[in-house]
Amino acid sequence: MTMPYTIPDDELTFRATRAGGPGGQHVNKTSTKIEVLWDVGRSAALSDTQRQRIMEKLPNRIDADGVLRVAAGARRSQLQNRAAAVARINELVREALTEPKPRKRTKVPKRAREERLAEKKRRSETKHQRKPVDRDE
Repeated sequence: MTMPYTIPDDELTFRATRAGGPGGQHVNKTSTKIEVLWDVGRSAALSDTQRQRIMEKLPNRIDADGVLRVAAGARRSQLQNRAAAVARINELVREALTEPKPRKRTKVPKRAREERLAEKKRRSETKHQRKPVDRDE
C-alpha cells in the first residue's frame, strides 16, 4: 500500500553549490546544483515507526546525524534543480514507507505432488537396477 506522504517544506534545508562537470563559463560562475537536507531523526512529521522504517530502508543516504541528503545538478536552473531534488527526496521517502504486500502461501497442486513422487520412484528403480545381482541365493 503506497502512502501519499510528502515532507513538510519547513523541515527541508536547501544548499546551493557549483555543479561539476563540463559546461563552460556558465557552470563555473553559477551555483545551480541544489542539495536538499532533511533531518529524519528530528522530524516532527514522522511517527516512530515511520522514522525507523526510513532509517532501515535508506541507510546509505542518511548520515550519522540522521540527515537525509539528496542532490540535483542536471539542469542549468537552480529552480529546476530545486524542484527535481524535492521530487526525488519525496519519492525516496514514499518508497521507503511503502510496505510490501505479504506473500500468500499457496498449496502445492495434487498433480505436481504426484508427479514428483512418481519421478522419485522412477529414479529409485533406475538406481536399484544398477546394483549388481546377488548370485548367492
